[in-house]
Formats: sequence, C-alpha cells, structure tokens
Amino acid sequence: MSNPDTRMMSKDIAAQLAEGVSLQPGSLLLGLPEMTIRLRSNSTALLEKLRAYFKHTVIDSGDATVEIHAFDCAPPDLGLHYTDWLREAGKTGRKDAVFDLSDGRVVKKVRTGMMFLQSFDHRIAAGPCLENDNQVINFINAQYMSMLQHNGWSICHAAGLVRNGMALGLAGFSGGGKSTLMLHMLNESGTAFLSNDRLFVRRTDDGVMAAGIPKLPRINPGTALNNPRLGDIVTPERRDELAALPLAELWDIEEKYDVDIEKTYGPDRIAARAPLCGFVILNWSHSADDPTRITEVDLNDRRDLLAAVMKSPGPFYQLADGSMHAGNSVLDEESYLSTFQNVPVYEVTGRVDFDQIAKHCLDRLFNKGPQAS
Repeated sequence: MSNPDTRMMSKDIAAQLAEGVSLQPGSLLLGLPEMTIRLRSNSTALLEKLRAYFKHTVIDSGDATVEIHAFDCAPPDLGLHYTDWLREAGKTGRKDAVFDLSDGRVVKKVRTGMMFLQSFDHRIAAGPCLENDNQVINFINAQYMSMLQHNGWSICHAAGLVRNGMALGLAGFSGGGKSTLMLHMLNESGTAFLSNDRLFVRRTDDGVMAAGIPKLPRINPGTALNNPRLGDIVTPERRDELAALPLAELWDIEEKYDVDIEKTYGPDRIAARAPLCGFVILNWSHSADDPTRITEVDLNDRRDLLAAVMKSPGPFYQLADGSMHAGNSVLDEESYLSTFQNVPVYEVTGRVDFDQIAKHCLDRLFNKGPQAS
C-alpha cells in the first residue's frame, strides 16, 4: 500500500482533473435509502446513459448528500507513483493501482486508464467515462456502500432476492453461479431483485435486515445461455459460438452483460431492503457426480464457508475517520458470525442443478420468518 503524501491533498488532484473541463448545466439525482447522490458531468450522453441505467432510483429534486463529478476525457496523467492494489484470492492480473493522499486516495484502473479521486470533499471520475460507464456506475455505488458500512452494515459477496416480503442471500465460491440461481428464481412471479454481487446485512432489535445496491446484474455467457428470459442479451451469432464451447470453459469466460430487470422481468421487480430469512452458500461443482444436496449448517462450525460470504470493501472505501481502507486488512470473522446468529444458513453441495435448488428455495426457504436476536 502506498504511503500517504502529507503534502498533497485531494483539492490539488481535483484542480488538475478539472482543468479545462466545463460541466453541463443539468445533473442526475439518485434517491436512495438514507442517501441522495447528485452526478454532474461534461458529457450529456453520459448523463443520459446513466439516467437510463439508474431509472428506478432517479428523482427530480432534493438536497444531495454527496456530489460526484464525471469528466469524460482522455486518460489523465497525474504523474503519480502508484502502488498495485492487492487482489483477492483467486483473482489474477493487475486491476487497480492507488496513490494515497493526506485526505483521500487516487485510484487508477490499469486496463482502461480511468482515474478516480475519493475523498470526503471531492469525488471525481475522469477518463473515457462514456466508454467505461460501468466503472463510473461502480464508483457511484461505492459512495452508497461506504455510507452503509459507516452505519453498521456488513458487506457480503452475495446476491439477494425478495419474496413474500423476505430476503434470501445467495453466496458461492468463484464461479458458483449465485447470479444464475438468483435470476432463475426471478422467473417466478412475486419475486424481486435485491442485489447481484454486493449484499449488505445488519442486525437490528427485530432480526437481521438485508440491503441491496442500485447495480443491475452483470452476468457471464453461461448464465445468459441457460435462462430463456435472457436470450436477447447475447447476439444470435455469439450465442452459437458460446453454445459450442465445453461447459467448463463457458463458465470461465470473462465476458459480462447487464440485465435490465424491468425490461426483462417487468415493473416493480426491484427491492431496496427486506428482513433476511436465510442465506444459501453454493459449494457445488459442474464436475461433481454426487447428487445435489442442500443442508442447514452452523457457520460457527463451518468457518470455511465464510470465505464465500465475506467481502473486502475495496480501494474506494473511506472510513468515517477519513482514513482509507488498506488492501491487506484482515476481515473480521467474528463480526459476520455475530450478524448471522440465528439466521438459517444452508450449504449446497454435489452437482450443479439450478432447477432443483431454485424450487427448494422458492417453496421452502422463503416461508421462514426473520429470526429475532
């Protein structure tokens, strides 16, 4: 991790990034639980693209909790000496590089050249934003995720679904298919999307609540090919190419597609929060010969499963005291165990069978109420 340069502050970097940039008069305002985010940009096209993406959270007016500026431009050269951000186990290649300031951090996306300034006073995305709008979306969501963590929510590497007013979390080891299973269950009427890859949980006096973030499911080709509702996401030509690949190779492809929930599943199919009725951890395998099984487990006895649930906040996370999250920080297992106390947790083993597990979850797991502490 880079050492903070006590001589350089976020205002210095903000001035460099904003030089010669003229913001458009309009803005995008997102109304989220406990937070309102205003986005301003020099690109009308970017604002309209993000307006379409965040359409279920867009509001017409209100006071902004935070303001983000997105400058669509060539990749900036700030002349900084970056340190590579340590990636999580199982991830390879350089993705993020960081330079710590006295009051924040500069994050550089190695592959795209996108630059992000994170501080309490300045939140700026600069570079080819329109071309890399997904990275701008992630930066916007990072502000909301920071607020949730400041307010006592724990981040889980999980998808989430709501049915009968209750939320079910879905986690899995790399390539486990949590998004595929979640979208499989969304085919059933009466279900609502909560989160695809970042689920937040917090214990309250009445049990455990689950919260999602305004990020649409971003799926791989294997998920698209195995769900008839998602057929239009992949072109017919690409679909034929992918269908010819071996199953193991298909699920490992680094190729992502956004799923428009309202377009695919209809209106009112996105939820923001709900009481958590259970948590499913996919520990199955495409190469397994054993039948698919789902078994209730105690995380205190199966701490190995926590690795599929716990999630690092990432390089954008700024703690409430203004310091930046360190990439080598050890995640607190005890905190997760305390939060999940009395929440039914299930492990899925054996061969992959989305139909069987989706039916089990829909028919049985959503019928359980929240567990009081």
